[in-house]
Amino acid sequence: LAWTGVPQGTQSLALIVDDPDAPRGTWVHWVLYDIPAQESSLPEAVPADPQLKIGARNGKNDFQRLGYGGPCPPSGTHRYFFKLYALDTTLALEQPTKAAVEAAMQGHILAEAVLVGTYQREH
Repeated sequence: LAWTGVPQGTQSLALIVDDPDAPRGTWVHWVLYDIPAQESSLPEAVPADPQLKIGARNGKNDFQRLGYGGPCPPSGTHRYFFKLYALDTTLALEQPTKAAVEAAMQGHILAEAVLVGTYQREH
């Protein structure tokens, strides 16, 4: 995952990945926040550690774990929204949920980008 055009004044980035097509409502696959503003990409296989070497922090996904939980839709094609936020602050939260990160971001979002991917399991 890579990005460009981070606005001036950005102190950190936050990434939320979710699936609005999940049977029980939107399913959160990843919450990653306090990504340093100078970063322009994430490598493959980002560890599920509470804090990464670059300083970013993993929050709790709906699997009740830290880090990324990959797609596994029970049926049909699902959409996966990768939402990247440029913030004028850092959040310094401890293993928050998506809701806690969204609440902490209020009033601090300078810009936002969205990438939507789709996935369907082979049955």
